[in-house]
Amino acid sequence: MGYAKERGKLEKLSGKIVGLDIYNEKNFAILVDSHEKYSHTIRILKNKEPELFMDLYTNELQQIKESRKAVKESETDEARQSTFIQYRDTLVAVMEKTINITKETN
Repeated sequence: MGYAKERGKLEKLSGKIVGLDIYNEKNFAILVDSHEKYSHTIRILKNKEPELFMDLYTNELQQIKESRKAVKESETDEARQSTFIQYRDTLVAVMEKTINITKETN
């Protein structure tokens, strides 16, 4: 089964967020938008091939949600910056993992 379309979306998203290093509302909004797009894409992949993508859908998507929540709940600027970087890194890592799975199954 071909996953080139979904993989292309994820590669584009990953490239868009990998350079976001400073927390501000604009950068956070970009991460949230990318998170939502990733969520949509992984749902499509899960529906196509549940055996391959169900773990990503349930476990990794939950990790991303928890990282996002940590940014929102941060009380100091330092904590917010730190959790923002963790959110970004989690999102990038999960996208890379998903991209690798799509490459391995073609």
